[in-house]
Amino acid sequence: MSDPVLPKIELPSWMNEGEVDRIAAAAYTWFSSLAEWALWPLRQLDPMTCSVQVLDLIAWQRDITRFAEEPLELYRLRVKYAYANARDAGSVAGFKRIFQRLGIGYVEIGERMDGMDWDVINIMLSDTQLADNATLLQTLIQHYGRTCRRYGYSIITTLNMELQVIEFSNDATTDLAVLEVRQ
Repeated sequence: MSDPVLPKIELPSWMNEGEVDRIAAAAYTWFSSLAEWALWPLRQLDPMTCSVQVLDLIAWQRDITRFAEEPLELYRLRVKYAYANARDAGSVAGFKRIFQRLGIGYVEIGERMDGMDWDVINIMLSDTQLADNATLLQTLIQHYGRTCRRYGYSIITTLNMELQVIEFSNDATTDLAVLEVRQ
């Protein structure tokens, strides 16, 4: 339980052996434990390292509710970024940042698209992102989504393409084709 806060007890050379040295080691162990106990409440303020019971209290304070079968690491991330996510809610760029912070990955968000009602927000993501994070996406939209808006999902698939650029010497020809009509 050594803590870098406490310096090692250095005794003068004529006292660094025997009973005095053992007393110094015991004092160091005792005061290290004391420092550890004193710093424990401070260490509980970090949502990524605190105990689960304290994490639930911090989550309650930040208006985060753990959904069924949510992994602990994801719950910790949601609690950690609760204030930033609340600040970013309501804008397209902010919503993308929320998805990045929580590990969903790259998404596209479309608003007021042609051929769709004006109040529909379309979230475009890959099929694995949707399958792996379905409950999380629903929770995020409920918590940070805009009111009076409907949300829909579109699946995007990435394709590898090759594009080759070649020079064609800037030559141009014009050919004329005439269709002869027989009477």
